[in-house]
Amino acid sequence: MSFKAGFVALVGRPNVGKSTLLNNILGTKLSIVSPKPQTTRMRILGVKHLPDAQIIFLDAPGVQKGGDLLSKSVLESAVASMEDADVIVMIIEADKGWTKEDKEIVENYIKKYNKPVILAINKIDKIQRDLVLPLIEESTKIYDFKEYVPISAIKNINIDELLNTIKKYLPESPPLYPEDMITDLPLKLWIAEIIREKVFFNTKQEVPYSVAVEVESIKEGEKNKNLLIIDAVIYVERDNHKGIIIGKKGQMLKKIGSQAREELEFLLGKKVHLNLYVKVKENWKEDLPLLRSLGYNQIS
Repeated sequence: MSFKAGFVALVGRPNVGKSTLLNNILGTKLSIVSPKPQTTRMRILGVKHLPDAQIIFLDAPGVQKGGDLLSKSVLESAVASMEDADVIVMIIEADKGWTKEDKEIVENYIKKYNKPVILAINKIDKIQRDLVLPLIEESTKIYDFKEYVPISAIKNINIDELLNTIKKYLPESPPLYPEDMITDLPLKLWIAEIIREKVFFNTKQEVPYSVAVEVESIKEGEKNKNLLIIDAVIYVERDNHKGIIIGKKGQMLKKIGSQAREELEFLLGKKVHLNLYVKVKENWKEDLPLLRSLGYNQIS
């Protein structure tokens, strides 16, 4: 039996479920998940190890244009994922059908690459079954997709079928990464993403997307080697945003820290002492050195 290995770009507009799908496939928390759009800002490599294949996922940020350096980095990261991929998986939402933004991604990006493209129709749990076929028929008129796979990332429906479909289009190759590796994301950036997710979940609509997290240090406890001491800074652009994140008598920051710590302890298998600080840094999205330290390396 031949072995296959290759790169797969998960592509779609913001909030179609790319990160939820990646986390579900890998069985671990790797990519930030939030009910709000445009949460993934960097390309995250996740490796799915199968008996006969190694599928290396590139979680491209939602394709969305903007004027600042951060937006430029996000867009370049999405484009780079498609350029590097052997297979592209385009994701749309079953309950919303083909939106204007979905069609623009096909026109402006998908059609540029001579690569096999699989259409994953996500969130089929939100529509009646008899509506899936008409959506597939509509999709055939938009682009010549190699395959059409209805899925539900959150309900784990047809995920194995999607993996088997992807495998068909991967090149024959020995494994490209060690069996125990699931990501190339540095630990500091991975921890920062977990913290940033908790900020999103807890501040609702009050704090916009001008929030970044930088992990300044990770140290083992001097007496307890099973303890990690993590210092992290939450950057915001305005004083009132700082007040919202800290909350009355520090309760919001305490809640964010507690949730992040619990998840990190579960994922890392160690006790965590998490120190969070909130700093105002106006226009941080235009600060090139800071953006690079936050992991946005696509900026040139």
